[in-house]
Amino acid sequence: MITIIKNGYVYSPKFLGKKDILIASSNIEGVYDSLDIPKELGEIKVIDAKGNIVTPGFIDSHVHLIGGGGEGGFSTRTPEIQLSHIISSGITTVVGCLGTDGICRSMEALLAKAKGLEEEGITTYIYTGSYSIPVNNITGCSKSDIMLIDKVIGVGEIALSDHRSSQPSYEDFVKICAEGRVGGLLANKAGVIHVHIGSGKKGIDYLFKVIKDTEIPASQIIPTHMGRSEDLFNQGIQYMKKGGVIDLTTSSDPDFLEEGEIKASSGLKRILDSGLDIERVHFSSDGQGSLPRFNEKREYVGLGIGSVHSLYREFKDCVVKEKIKIEDALKAVTSNVADYLMLNNKGHIEKEKDADIVILNKENLEILHVICKGKHLVEDGKVLKKGTFEG
Repeated sequence: MITIIKNGYVYSPKFLGKKDILIASSNIEGVYDSLDIPKELGEIKVIDAKGNIVTPGFIDSHVHLIGGGGEGGFSTRTPEIQLSHIISSGITTVVGCLGTDGICRSMEALLAKAKGLEEEGITTYIYTGSYSIPVNNITGCSKSDIMLIDKVIGVGEIALSDHRSSQPSYEDFVKICAEGRVGGLLANKAGVIHVHIGSGKKGIDYLFKVIKDTEIPASQIIPTHMGRSEDLFNQGIQYMKKGGVIDLTTSSDPDFLEEGEIKASSGLKRILDSGLDIERVHFSSDGQGSLPRFNEKREYVGLGIGSVHSLYREFKDCVVKEKIKIEDALKAVTSNVADYLMLNNKGHIEKEKDADIVILNKENLEILHVICKGKHLVEDGKVLKKGTFEG
């Protein structure tokens, strides 16, 4: 199947200008100034972008695919995610993980869910592990999971500075970092350690100690939830200066932020203004994780569910509210994530990359079209493909 996207203003995420994109099967064949369509080529699908914005598909590197939560008892376990929630948010690639519950949620179930979503049309990867050390795994250790299971690209989400963590010693944490590092090298994968950082006073002290006392590079360990507080955000700035990458979580209540919490879009603006390398910043949603809800008095009123749609919302807020250039805002949800996680066919609109593409309304940035591996899954804002058991 050949598809041509015509008359779009293309961001790769670098702005390329008005271009036509030729898609052959699941890959981008090329990006051209203009394409004529010869009749002898047979059936060709043409999508007229109508002067709207064309971007790479979004990558969400932290999603609880089989649900999360449970900290308030069994009735607070959140449900599995559905395909339509992902693609309607412009997301074409996800990385799944386990969280607090590594008992009733298993790595085998996470892997099966990832495979199911891939069959339904998107691209999926997973981390091996959960909050706890020793690490949940499938093959016997995290290193062999990374080496032997195609979908496993790293370890996570290991919890630090949190009352829900397993309170690992520094030595325990270093060993896990080393397993991820070596497993990644042997499998030609990123082998990153994706680390949940709670509100504890130590913050990312372990991470600073690892990069000071060992040969493991800072880029191997990616802390998430780094907008949780002003102190933690400032630690993240220092970590970036030492070569590290930080992840800002987009699932929060933008109307009632927790005390000191920094929205992802605001955090990116501050990092830009400070002159730091924004290629060291990722956004992720924490989708399907449990999310505390507060009223206008900041009183706790119950639990909600983290939404993958927040990834798109914070990208949009970067551009509309924070006045960040589209190409800079896009990096946090496309190329930065792809490059550091070694998702080599993702995150860029280039020849031979996967045809994961989003078309946004040039006036309001609303999602018009989503293409996953060459297949048109959202058209004119309407979801064309739903999960197997979605109504």
